[in-house]
Amino acid sequence: MQVVLLGPPGVGKGTQGRRLASEHGWALISTGEMLRDAIARRTPLGLEAGKLIDQGLLVPDAIMIGLVRERTLEPDARKGFVLDGFPRTVPQADALDAFLAERERQLDKVVALTAPDDELVRRLSGRWECPVCRRVYNAISAPSRDGRHCDDHPETALYQRADDTAETVRRRLEVYRKQTAPLGEYYRAQGKLQEVGGTGPLDEVYGALNSAVAR
Repeated sequence: MQVVLLGPPGVGKGTQGRRLASEHGWALISTGEMLRDAIARRTPLGLEAGKLIDQGLLVPDAIMIGLVRERTLEPDARKGFVLDGFPRTVPQADALDAFLAERERQLDKVVALTAPDDELVRRLSGRWECPVCRRVYNAISAPSRDGRHCDDHPETALYQRADDTAETVRRRLEVYRKQTAPLGEYYRAQGKLQEVGGTGPLDEVYGALNSAVAR
């Protein structure tokens, strides 16, 4: 099963995608995590991407397509995968369809998580991350046990990413509306798109997401 999760920053794609992949034995392919790892290691790609991300801008299609093409060939993705953060543009969607077709595979499901902008800004402004395992917490809705350190790495202090400040979040949402939202129409025309509300208790959102994938 090949699944794409769409939705604006902060809607919960990472949290819900991780649970979905784990329960079904699929690989979670998060382009955000792939890029943040490159940034942390200060690779040439990471340095270039970091400058764009800090401004709330998208990384060029060619870079992202190459990263995802390679990642989907890894052994853990053979049974299936959940894509979080890719595709973000119609050219990326075309490329995804093309390299899956080369392997005689196809995209099975596309689910868009939705939420109002004000809620997304509130969530992201309170988002904190573990620098070791990349686990994400939210100071309002899903804090760590002590509110300062990772539950899985108790000696590691959480930090807030530069692209989670309120100003940058609003810029990211504007970029999303202009460049990524058209993907909804792209996949709706293919009859693959389903929408799930991303607000409410996490378990309820997950239940709706899992049902959408199963249909």
